[in-house]
Amino acid sequence: MSDTIFSKIINREIDADIVHEDDQCLAFRDVNPQAPMHILVIPKKPIDMLVNASDDDQALLGHLLLTARQVARNEGYGEAFRLVVNNGEAVGQSVFHLHVHILGGRSFSWPPG
Repeated sequence: MSDTIFSKIINREIDADIVHEDDQCLAFRDVNPQAPMHILVIPKKPIDMLVNASDDDQALLGHLLLTARQVARNEGYGEAFRLVVNNGEAVGQSVFHLHVHILGGRSFSWPPG
């Protein structure tokens, strides 16, 4: 996987408003928020898209979701938030480093998009 803006954030080459960090992932506020709460959770392991995660990544993928839950709680949106994972350019993925969007604080329509 090539260097992305997210790998540069992990390596502290680019500043970000980090709200959570542990040994497996990092969460930070989106610079172009689409909701009052818009935070990205990214694995420190370089995985470009969900489709390219391996079976060995099962625990890491679960950790990303549990981290998203905790971040939403910490932000005051623990009872109502949306998680989004885009997989591929055709559905809106613009940074090819797996990431989970946590969105909250406004109403969302269904179906999305």
